[in-house]
Order: sequence, then structure tokens, then C-alpha cells
Amino acid sequence: MRRAAEQAFLPLVFLLLWQAGAQTGALPRYLSSPGAIGLELWSLFVRGELAPALGVSLWRALAGFAVGCASGVVLGLMAGLTKAMRGFLDPFVAFFYPIPKIAFLPVVLLLFGLGDGSKIAIISLSVFFPVFIAARHAVAEVDQLLIWSARSMGAGRLYIFWRVILPATRPQLFAGARVGLSLSFVLLFAAELIGSKNGLGDLVHQGEEALRFDLMLAAIVSFAALGFVSDLALMALRKRMLWGQMIGTQEQGS
Repeated sequence: MRRAAEQAFLPLVFLLLWQAGAQTGALPRYLSSPGAIGLELWSLFVRGELAPALGVSLWRALAGFAVGCASGVVLGLMAGLTKAMRGFLDPFVAFFYPIPKIAFLPVVLLLFGLGDGSKIAIISLSVFFPVFIAARHAVAEVDQLLIWSARSMGAGRLYIFWRVILPATRPQLFAGARVGLSLSFVLLFAAELIGSKNGLGDLVHQGEEALRFDLMLAAIVSFAALGFVSDLALMALRKRMLWGQMIGTQEQGS
């Protein structure tokens, strides 16, 4: 409880100062107070608009994350294990990785339309690169002594992959997945602002058109809450899957 109180102290102070600044007029009008944002969130919930918007946005983000993460892990491991795949994929990734993925949104919209497909596709594209890079370099950093020891005891390639390489790469795979998960919500926000008729992005657009800053910020807070809860779930899964590798260590940043 003491640790939770310490962690909540600064956010609470920030919210109180924000509320006071909004009530006294010290802040601009577009910075609606936390109280007004909370009331709008409750109003959206009572009207039955919040839950469907959360569900649609969460589906798009997680579907895009799943596709991008799976393809990044598979191709990244293949590139780390085989020289031919490295020669084929490394130049491709090096060329496209620095480009902001939102720049591909017009092309994706032409290919997949304004529905869920375009949003899932652009999210998958953004997630793929950090996960691929993490998987690619995780294989390269596997301790060769482990592989040589397994070979000396007669282990085959498939056994070495499943029992030596894959467990050794899991910490970095989760690190790449965590970056990809955050990017999935960043791209979701941008994609839903263009041609979306549902989801949290549509609520932001409605607030913008009506100059309802409380509605806009309520939807943005909902985006943040989705990302925060999804990150907690991923870190809980990481802790469970890496339990044996984390014994005697202290996690940083999770």
C-alpha cells in the first residue's frame, strides 16, 4: 500500500493542479478539467457509447498486433538462423524501417478500404519491424556454448531450436513485442481519425467537429487506458513465461 501511495502521489498532485487551473481560468479552454473529462466518460458509458467504441478499437489494435508480432517473430527468427533469409530481409527492413508507417496509410486505404482491414493492416506493418529486429538480433546473441553443448549430447536441429534457441530469445522477443504493442495504439489512433465511423477515433472526431474538448479528451484518455491495460497484460504474460529465467533477478521497467 505504501508503494502504491508513493506511485500515485505525483499523478494526484498533477490532476489537482490541472483541476484548479481549469476552474480558475488559468488554463486555455481546450484543456478541459479532469472532472469534466470524468463526467463525459460516465455520460458515454450511461448512453451505451463507450463500451462499443472500446471494443472496436481494442479488436483492431490486438488483431493488428497479433498479425505483426507473429510475422515479425517468425521472419526474425528465420533471418537470425539462416544466412539466405538475412541477405533477403535485412536490406528490406533497413530501407523501410525509418519511414513513418502512417505514410503508408493512403496506400493501405486504397487496398483495404475504410473498414477494419486497413486499420489492422497499418497496425501490423508498424508492429512487424521492431519485433523482427528484436527476434533477428536475439538469435545472434544466443550463447554458442549452449548450442555446442546440446550438439555434443546428440541433440538435433529441431530440438536445439525448441529447447535452446527459443527459450534464450524469449526476453528480447517480449521486449520487441512491448514496443510493437505501444506502436499498435499509436497507429490505431491515427488510422481511426481517417474515415472511421466507429471506435474511439470516431469519438475524437465527433468532439473535434462539435468543439467538445471534454469529449475529445475523454476518448484520448480511453485510448491511454486501453494501452495501459494491454501493457500490463503483456508484462503479466512475460513474467509467467520467463519465471525460471527471472529467478534471482529484479525486473526493470515493468
